[in-house]
Amino acid sequence: MNVPDAVETADAGDADEKAPPPPTRRAVGAALAVGALGLALDQGTKAIAAARLTPGERVPLLGDLFGLSLVYNPGAAFSLGAGSTWIFTAVGVLASVAVVVFAVRLRGLRWGLALGMVLGGAVGNLVDRLGNPPAIGQGHVTDFLAYGSLFVGNVADVFVVAGVGLVCLNLASPRPGENHRVRNAQP
Repeated sequence: MNVPDAVETADAGDADEKAPPPPTRRAVGAALAVGALGLALDQGTKAIAAARLTPGERVPLLGDLFGLSLVYNPGAAFSLGAGSTWIFTAVGVLASVAVVVFAVRLRGLRWGLALGMVLGGAVGNLVDRLGNPPAIGQGHVTDFLAYGSLFVGNVADVFVVAGVGLVCLNLASPRPGENHRVRNAQP
């Protein structure tokens, strides 16, 4: 008897303790909705920051720990790779396409939420790279969330980090009901 047979046998003999059925909806709808929300929040907050903040000035919100500071970032995190902006544009396009492909193939709301957050953040910064000066594909990303003296980011960055964290949680945790079936299959 192999493991799938054991799982089926355990499930068939234990009708009172049925696991919930696996999710049947694809993650793509949720991913696109969450991605659109993330993009709107990111671009809206960047527009407000650009209109209300002066570059180089810091507005403290939580003392020195957190504040607002308008910066136009030509690079990636921590302004790394400032001379390679076009590479970040290409990576942003590829990441966005990959997220949509995964969302089409995966099922479940938790995957839709995680992938949508990554998508919204990636597209948010991609919009800046495509539309901001100095040139198409080489635009500087608008950052305004100052985390102490460590770095300055934006809402898109928050979405990407939170989305990647949720992807890791999804990978580390079994599907709902999966532990239950395996546990019942053991002698």
